[in-house]
Amino acid sequence: MVSPDQVEAMIKAELPDALVYAQSSDGEHYEVTVVSSQFQGKRLVQQHQLVYGAVRQAIDTNVLHALALKTYTPESWAATGGPV
Repeated sequence: MVSPDQVEAMIKAELPDALVYAQSSDGEHYEVTVVSSQFQGKRLVQQHQLVYGAVRQAIDTNVLHALALKTYTPESWAATGGPV
């Protein structure tokens, strides 16, 4: 099992400027929101690939089973009224 803090740390290690919000009800399935300037100009699938790359080892070792992602650039996040 992985804690939400550990998931956040894995993502921040690859996307240092990211704001990451992770939550889980069971320690294996996560809902994660990531805000990063590195998403600028990238399609949604490319954004998700960056995040999955950050947690690949946890997925490959079955520590992390599922990740529901929402990704935003800082500008699109601000437009949602999300906290900074």
